[in-house]
Amino acid sequence: MAVSIKEVARHASVSLGTVSNVLNRPDMVSPTTRQRVLDAIAALGYVRNDSARQLRAGRSRTVAIVVLDVANPFFTDVARGAERVVEASGGMLVVCNSGEDPARERRQLELLEEQRVRGVLITPVTSGDMPDLDRLAARGIPVVLVDRGAGRPARCSVAVDDVLGGRLAAEHLIERGHRRIAYIGGPLAIRQMADRHDGAAAAIAESDGGVRLRVSATASPTVEQGRHAAAALADLAPAHRPTALLCGNDLLALGALQELTARGLRVPDDVAIVGYDDIDFAAAAAVPLSSVRQPREQLGRTAAQLLLDETNDPEHRHQHVVFQPELVVRRSSAAPRR
Repeated sequence: MAVSIKEVARHASVSLGTVSNVLNRPDMVSPTTRQRVLDAIAALGYVRNDSARQLRAGRSRTVAIVVLDVANPFFTDVARGAERVVEASGGMLVVCNSGEDPARERRQLELLEEQRVRGVLITPVTSGDMPDLDRLAARGIPVVLVDRGAGRPARCSVAVDDVLGGRLAAEHLIERGHRRIAYIGGPLAIRQMADRHDGAAAAIAESDGGVRLRVSATASPTVEQGRHAAAALADLAPAHRPTALLCGNDLLALGALQELTARGLRVPDDVAIVGYDDIDFAAAAAVPLSSVRQPREQLGRTAAQLLLDETNDPEHRHQHVVFQPELVVRRSSAAPRR
């Protein structure tokens, strides 16, 4: 059974107010009395109920980040950046995994609202209006969108220009001489996946007209789905098979690389691959992956800074920060074999 503050007071032969002052305003207590209370705390093993104190004060030190897939290293890096900022402010970051499930995301937001967290960083499952986020804001719990544009002025957001990222990847493949390109990504209901496709499609539409884009939509942006998509493309006749794959993230690209290699197709001689995110595994792959780099930790740091500023500054103005992606070229993307 947990030791109460009353037991500490009784053990130290002081009042409840004195124990409270030692815990919260130690300078108000004489050194001798303060030490007697601290000795009682140590002897009894008392642990203060900080969450209850925060609830009474109406302010939590806990910030939550809700990500689409905690197994994706991209989100791990984003969370790491946010964690550093939150911890530096004396708080704690908790990570919630929506698993790309809108119902699960909704339950998590309800629980976070009940816990009265200080704020929420989130990469939403779907685009458009989110009444759950509006409700949090109405309760005084600020929300910052991560890796997603806000779509409205009344909410901060931190994102990357994914349309530009898709364009950079497609232009690179076109410059290398590829004319049959496949986009592997999805679900396209995820805004980032759709934007990356749209950027690639725009670059191809503006090319000389001899470039074709095949879309291979996936149920989720995972290694397994990358393998499935690559298998279907590898089964095509050589004259129709894409010579390059533009993948919506690096996990899909890694799955595609595994499948093509298992089938005896050489990367990049037979099929070139470009991923997206530039996670650490991209450079460490058997064939180092070209990838569109996002500033992952900086996304998390900036989002956390915006959220903490909103909780501390009554004059806070919402900001919509958009970072520029960068194409990192490695061995996986090259001109098609002649």
